[in-house]
Amino acid sequence: MSSRLQAEKVYKVFGGRPEQTVERLRKGADREELRADGVTAAVIDASFTVEPGEIFVVMGLSGSGKSTLLRMLNGLLEPTAGTVSFDGQDLASLTAAELRTLRSRRISMVFQHFALFPHRTVLQNAAYGLEVQGVPRAEREERAAEALALCGLEGWEKSWPDELSGGMRQRVGLARALATDADLLLMDESFSALDPLIRREMQDQLLELQKTLHKTIVFITHDLNEAMRLGDRIAVMRDGEIVQIGTAEDILVRPADEYVASFTRDVDRSKVLTAASVMDRATGGDEAGCGCPTATPDTPFDELCALCARTPHAVEVVDAEGARVGTVSQERLVAVIGDVDADDAVAVAVADAAGGPAKEPAACARHTTGPEGVAA
Repeated sequence: MSSRLQAEKVYKVFGGRPEQTVERLRKGADREELRADGVTAAVIDASFTVEPGEIFVVMGLSGSGKSTLLRMLNGLLEPTAGTVSFDGQDLASLTAAELRTLRSRRISMVFQHFALFPHRTVLQNAAYGLEVQGVPRAEREERAAEALALCGLEGWEKSWPDELSGGMRQRVGLARALATDADLLLMDESFSALDPLIRREMQDQLLELQKTLHKTIVFITHDLNEAMRLGDRIAVMRDGEIVQIGTAEDILVRPADEYVASFTRDVDRSKVLTAASVMDRATGGDEAGCGCPTATPDTPFDELCALCARTPHAVEVVDAEGARVGTVSQERLVAVIGDVDADDAVAVAVADAAGGPAKEPAACARHTTGPEGVAA
């Protein structure tokens, strides 16, 4: 299966002599040096693919180039150099009319500030993309109503935008994108203007919709927690460049540099990590077959802490066939949590996971615990 979207060595330069500026960048010119010459290098040598059905999150601070990059993915901006391809077709090869057709039928955008028409009802707003396509009124209203229902807005079709909360207005924007049945959704800081609780609800709703719709989504955010919650993969941008692409676990456990690592310090690792990302892959040891609980590679981190605290030895990690693929010890968990006392760290995790105080490690058929709680 070919990639839905592909960017290859993409540059975007604003200012005079853009082609010469790209050559300077390729030779190592500094972004600040170019700015002193009145030139802005918004995106520098960006390459990535987005697969069908994937949520690909681009995360970066203001000025990192993420929104400029997004606008090249649907042809609103043309790259100064490099190519952007949609389903194998270079966007630069399309005429203006072909690009408009592509944007109206196969690519939809969801904006940060809703972008609703105040003089149109909720239903009319949700149906707008279909109206642009020339879909007959009865059909577009039916499809728009279905999209609104998917987004939890059934019964609000005749309401006006100013009668809705911020979260509801954002749902209308999402419904408008879904109503066109586009292959690709581009979401530019779509939830950033919402209150934290509503923002969390919108993230939940997007993930729930994705389970059934399997859309290809490029999601822009400045929030790493949001990126890790939503993204199948995440691209971290800094000063116009992509500095790392990987899963949430990749970025949390193996940050590419200190800049990426600085973002991860405030991330709740227990919400991201699994046994697969922290286990020792060595298959030696005598934990197998002793009757103690085991973990699977996708066991969440907090559950893993509870297992480790209640087991007098490293927890065995097994695959779907029951074959051992690794182990996780308390020491390994502490190394991931940080420089804190092992027993205290795991005890806190157990209390959080189980809703009460941590229990003493249970004995097993093969292992006993000595006076210091260490397996004999």
